[in-house]
Amino acid sequence: MCKIYKVIGLALLVVLTSCKKNNIPTEEPEPEPPVQETAFAKGADVSWITEMEASGVKFYNNADTEQNLLQILKDKGMNSIRLRVWVNPADGWSNPSDVLNKAKRAKDMGFRLMIDFHYSDSWADPGQQTKPAAWQGQNITGLKTSVYNHTKEVLTSLKNNGITPEWVQVGNETNNGMLWEEGKASVNMKNFAELVLSGYNALKEVSPSSKVIVHLSNGYDNSLFRWMFDGLKNNGAQWDVIGMSLYPTASDWQAKNNQCLSNMNDMVARYGKEVMITEVGMPMSEATAAKAFISDLITKVKSLPNQKGLGVLYWEPQAYNGWKGYRLGAFDDSGRPTVALDAFKD
Repeated sequence: MCKIYKVIGLALLVVLTSCKKNNIPTEEPEPEPPVQETAFAKGADVSWITEMEASGVKFYNNADTEQNLLQILKDKGMNSIRLRVWVNPADGWSNPSDVLNKAKRAKDMGFRLMIDFHYSDSWADPGQQTKPAAWQGQNITGLKTSVYNHTKEVLTSLKNNGITPEWVQVGNETNNGMLWEEGKASVNMKNFAELVLSGYNALKEVSPSSKVIVHLSNGYDNSLFRWMFDGLKNNGAQWDVIGMSLYPTASDWQAKNNQCLSNMNDMVARYGKEVMITEVGMPMSEATAAKAFISDLITKVKSLPNQKGLGVLYWEPQAYNGWKGYRLGAFDDSGRPTVALDAFKD
């Protein structure tokens, strides 16, 4: 009898399995996850990090424990890292290989990445836009080719190492263009627009998803931004994001933030572009005011219509004890973060 029951049971199992296959539809595919909003970028330019470490500089968290700088910043709520690129700096820091080293570290820790091309061998800012030594003597045609090739080479090196920057600045604080004199905007806006387009095209060839930033200082100065971006638009330049710097003091940050908000809203309305504060800073001695300034600025950037405000980044917050003569960092003279960085916490 036992064998008969086993045979009957086996037959029933076959029938049931057959019914299940024939009468019950196959499992539905998993629904696609809802589209997630891109996280607001909160971060820092830490381009000095490798040079500081090589000089023996140490960093400490607020518990007085020596720690990796990037971990300290991550614990403060930061999710993005910005790195400047110089073409052929005399001391090697911030050259393409140094940038690749830092970018790997940032990627390994889960940071989003911004690359900031200065198109110079040293600092490029509103007061100086000096051509790299290797590009001296080139006319505008040669400079456009050099911008294209340098941009492509750096980004291809990153890509070959599995790194895709989310944002790329074509020039740094280009209030009056770059690669002077040929690219000086007040002399020849068309030349500057074509240089921007060369960088834009190189980026899009290597990484179509990355966003191009054109970056000016003095984010409160609407007339400057209108002049520049009207000029670029009228001369065929392309860009995705309008970048701004903002360096107020404890006494004027509220007024500057209000002016910056007005300017950001105008940029969104006038050009339909996204906006990002790619550099902020305030004297380390004014840390409490700096926290209030950054917190308020983050709120204002987030308030832009249609989520056009992308983020806020601090410039070299880890610089302390007068490193390179810079006193606008957000670490105190013992190498610990000040209260200013608490503004980046959720």
